[in-house]
Amino acid sequence: MRRTRHTLPAALAGLLLLTACGTEHQGAAGGGSATPTAGCGARPEAPASPAEDGVTLIGTGMTGGPAASTGTESVTGDGPRPCAAYSLTSREAEPFTYTVTLQFLSEAGEAMTSAEDTVPAVAPGASVRRTVTAGGLPPGSAGIARAKVVKVRSVPTTEAPSEGGACPPSGVRVYADKGDAAMGLRVVGLHLENCGTATYRLDGHPRVELRDEDHDRVEGVTVLRGGEAVATGTGADGPARPLALKPGERAYAGLVWRNTTEAGAPVNAPYARVWAKPGAAPVTVIPEFDLGTTGRLGVGPWKKEERA
Repeated sequence: MRRTRHTLPAALAGLLLLTACGTEHQGAAGGGSATPTAGCGARPEAPASPAEDGVTLIGTGMTGGPAASTGTESVTGDGPRPCAAYSLTSREAEPFTYTVTLQFLSEAGEAMTSAEDTVPAVAPGASVRRTVTAGGLPPGSAGIARAKVVKVRSVPTTEAPSEGGACPPSGVRVYADKGDAAMGLRVVGLHLENCGTATYRLDGHPRVELRDEDHDRVEGVTVLRGGEAVATGTGADGPARPLALKPGERAYAGLVWRNTTEAGAPVNAPYARVWAKPGAAPVTVIPEFDLGTTGRLGVGPWKKEERA
């Protein structure tokens, strides 16, 4: 039976990501624990912040050296930087991969910057400790008073999306982009890359199921074929055509919805479980659906993605 999870506010738009410099002990996936990266000098919370979905904030402090790089954003320059340490304990029955969003605050409680840290393959009951270091701030920045956990997301490790790294056993990488939002219209792209050695064939639309914070299927939402069922001009329209992706080639499909709210209860569902085609292994992505009261999601057909 799944636990009831806390509802946490979404990460504030426009805030810069922090560079995660925490390291995980190699044994963490098998039930071991890890220690924060040396040099954070975190001041302990008094008392430690209560756990949110298994995450407890240990404290904040300053690093003693240069910041690291996540591979998606580099922070250059030497000197101390604000950092935070936290612990994560898995409450799941199988290995899960977690994404933890922290926010750094000033003395006055103003949000200064935020962080996303991904913790892969945490075994059932295992605990890890991590640190994150502020990026997007000049070295030696002062004025950070404390940090807080604003969001915790998790997916089964066997269903974790993959944008890079080793090719999954399926031979394809599937992941979602950050999406676009304008005037209540949301468009998120699903991307598929053939990283295997054989041709990968697609013909149709991906199958998509919305999942709530407890990873349970969301009822009462109509999943429609074609983004034009919600809005035109999103790139998620047109007929499905057979695709034969050679190794290294890509495809994409759009997810389209509106967040209009009228009478009734709005639907907010962080996760989508995606099957690229019948018989494919599922992948769980995190589009952060805010469907309002529309009750509709448009799913576009797979289209070949041309590299720039």
